[in-house]
Amino acid sequence: MSTCSSSARPLKIGIIGFGNFGQFLSKTMIKQGHSLRATSRSDHSEVCKELGIPFYRDMGAFLESENEVVLICTSILSLSEVVKPMPFDSVKRPTLFVDVLSVKEYPRDLLLQVLPENMDLLCTHPMFGPESGKHGWQDLSFMYDRVRIRDEGLCSSFIHIFSSEGCRMLEMTCEEHDKLAARSQFLTHTIGRILSEMDVEPTPLDTKGFQKLVEVKESTVKDSFDLFSGLFIHNRFARQQVQSLEEALEKTKQKLQERMESST
Repeated sequence: MSTCSSSARPLKIGIIGFGNFGQFLSKTMIKQGHSLRATSRSDHSEVCKELGIPFYRDMGAFLESENEVVLICTSILSLSEVVKPMPFDSVKRPTLFVDVLSVKEYPRDLLLQVLPENMDLLCTHPMFGPESGKHGWQDLSFMYDRVRIRDEGLCSSFIHIFSSEGCRMLEMTCEEHDKLAARSQFLTHTIGRILSEMDVEPTPLDTKGFQKLVEVKESTVKDSFDLFSGLFIHNRFARQQVQSLEEALEKTKQKLQERMESST
């Protein structure tokens, strides 16, 4: 689908939550010429100093710093405790709030609840991270939902950050995203965690298929268990996937049992 219409321009972007993912996104934004500042519950002042951007320890001062875009890069589990106490009256101008969480209905509903009516909201999910995007974002997927957009030019300029890097742009509703992500991202993480619990490791007899399973395990356990549990707790479609996985395992066991009994 097409992105918002209007030409792109340099933006003043404030990032809330400056962990690995926030830092990862910021490097491309700085390269593109955008003006950044950051705040986080952890002290990332040294990282910000290296990147040449200001770090705010105080949320009120951060919100007063003339951001055109406020990019929320917190973890799924900490979102509520970060945004609910935010002093939105410190925001001096209508601002575009953007989240990049791996679930979408939950941040949409929470942010619509707490954001002042004059603030725009764009819900997004860059379907990549520091590992998969370390050599560039070409052909990597970027999902977005224009939940409440009135400043079309600002929306366009932000989305252009990703389209200009060659991302595959996917406009869909937050509900559509969560349905698909439960079937793909969450299921992949679940299989990877199961393989980790089984202590699956490479062997001298590995087939290509088994090597791929080991890769799934190794890539998923690089992400925190907080992310995995957030994908489950805050995506209402994930519960069905766990149930379907359990049912499929039982059906497979039953078929094996029937085949074993018929062969004796």
